[in-house]
Amino acid sequence: MKARVQVMLKTGVLDPQGEAVRHALGAMGFDGVNGVRQGKVIELDLDENVTEADVTRMCEQLLANTVIESYSVDMG
Repeated sequence: MKARVQVMLKTGVLDPQGEAVRHALGAMGFDGVNGVRQGKVIELDLDENVTEADVTRMCEQLLANTVIESYSVDMG
């Protein structure tokens, strides 16, 4: 079974990597990009007995810094 965890900085937290990407896109001639937020995707290969609650605990304890990041879990 696979789980996909998407981690993003919370709204209001500065995203210097996203800003650098937005600036680079503008310099390359891509107009109309008003903002970029960069995050990460973590794909977990899990045993069948691992639950979504287990993955949520993984996020809370290690995979996301919940002070500045939010996350979502897809157990597809």
